[in-house]
Amino acid sequence: MLTAHDGLSQTRSLQPPFIDGGGASRSATSSPADACSSAGKGSEEAKQRAELAARYCEGDESAFRELYDLTAPRVFGYLICLVRHRTTAEEILQVVFMKLHQSRASYARGADPLPWIFTIAHRTFLDVARRRKRSRERLAPDSSFLELTVSSEVPPEDDDSPYGPELISAVLDALHKLPDNQREALLLTKIQGMSVTDAAALLGTTPGALKLRAHRAYVALRETFKPR
Repeated sequence: MLTAHDGLSQTRSLQPPFIDGGGASRSATSSPADACSSAGKGSEEAKQRAELAARYCEGDESAFRELYDLTAPRVFGYLICLVRHRTTAEEILQVVFMKLHQSRASYARGADPLPWIFTIAHRTFLDVARRRKRSRERLAPDSSFLELTVSSEVPPEDDDSPYGPELISAVLDALHKLPDNQREALLLTKIQGMSVTDAAALLGTTPGALKLRAHRAYVALRETFKPR
């Protein structure tokens, strides 16, 4: 089974969605053939996840392990972008999959389980954040919640990564300077690849509003990393 550390590769893919070496969007250079290929691959992966989830709900333990391997790295990448602390993200990830196991009876057979898992992850993060905020306020009412949830810890450097730890740290810093709703919209759609419809449902907003949030976040990050 994959460990949560395998999800660190998600943080190393933060740069491409909004900048490249020349400041241009890489997605703008994708060909129609690339787009079709990517869409086809996504459809196959969604089908595979749905089949594994159905088997898991029927009691196939091996299906759960495969489903975890397919989804945990993406969920972990999302969580670590929110909390910026590897251990905390790993702990939340484990809670997410415990909750998934407990609520598996509610899974809609045939549906891609990834949006459902992201919903559990998002709500679990909010629960943890609220508990920590209350705890922090009891200890020091004037302290900033950001100090508690955001750590300076950065994922260790990967020799195979084209992006160094300083760049990864800079991107994470820039993400955390965005308004919460813009950051979440960008993470879910541009980085985790969730559809606008699913991301909007998860965040309790409309697809149009979600698109606007993601676009504003995208523009802000492009401006931050624009060559001077």
